Amino acid sequence: MNNLEMPDERAVSVQAHGAVTTDEVEYARAKVETALPFAHGPILSVRVRLTRHGDPAVDRPAVAQVNVNLNGRLVRVQASRPTLSEAVDEIRDRLRDRLQRAANDWESIRGGLTQPKDWRHTSALTDRSQRPSSPAAEPQIVRHKTRAPGRTTVDEAAFDMEMLDYEFHLFTEDGSGIDSVLYRAADGSGYRLSQLDPRPDEVTPGAVPLSVSPSRAPVLRVEQAVERLNVTGWPFVFFRDAATGRGHAVYHRHDRDFGLITPES
Repeated sequence: MNNLEMPDERAVSVQAHGAVTTDEVEYARAKVETALPFAHGPILSVRVRLTRHGDPAVDRPAVAQVNVNLNGRLVRVQASRPTLSEAVDEIRDRLRDRLQRAANDWESIRGGLTQPKDWRHTSALTDRSQRPSSPAAEPQIVRHKTRAPGRTTVDEAAFDMEMLDYEFHLFTEDGSGIDSVLYRAADGSGYRLSQLDPRPDEVTPGAVPLSVSPSRAPVLRVEQAVERLNVTGWPFVFFRDAATGRGHAVYHRHDRDFGLITPES
């Protein structure tokens, strides 16, 4: 697998993984640059990651991701498509929209906070270079993220989720002090909050439309949560870890493998 840092003569740094051509790298750089003038505030860094998976079982093997440090706040967009040009076009359009929204949304939703919540990525749990290359290779947890301690309001979690392009957001809810996960309601009515132990009356009131699930999170081991993820086809499974009692989440990655998010101990 190719894994190289392309020379960066401008503000946009591009990394290529897999069978990515120089033309595709330059196409991505040029497209992302056209979105940057829509930012309200100084851009400190721009990192683009292009990946083409070689596994024929992956429906959308081309993945483009861009991470923008907007005056200390992270804006992230990712797209998975059949071709890299399609994926790059999508992240360009979505990045432009997020940069336009960031200034107004930050003040109205985050209440003047100046730093995003910190997520820490650990090294992969599995050495992918030693895994079988067969399309039938069993998916595994290959990425482990930990979230920093501290409480977060639902409004703050919703902002982070949108700016970081997450399907869900795991956090400790501010008012109840309970490990919780925020995601978009299936009917498009707003956001849905699930908690280890539902305490809707203690959740800090906010501006975003919100409903709270009345169900407790299931008590599972990590391998049981992965099995449930496989069986249900859900984008993620939120659960109380049987070993620690804390809220964890496993989720599907674009490469068919899984990721695990846990609180920082």
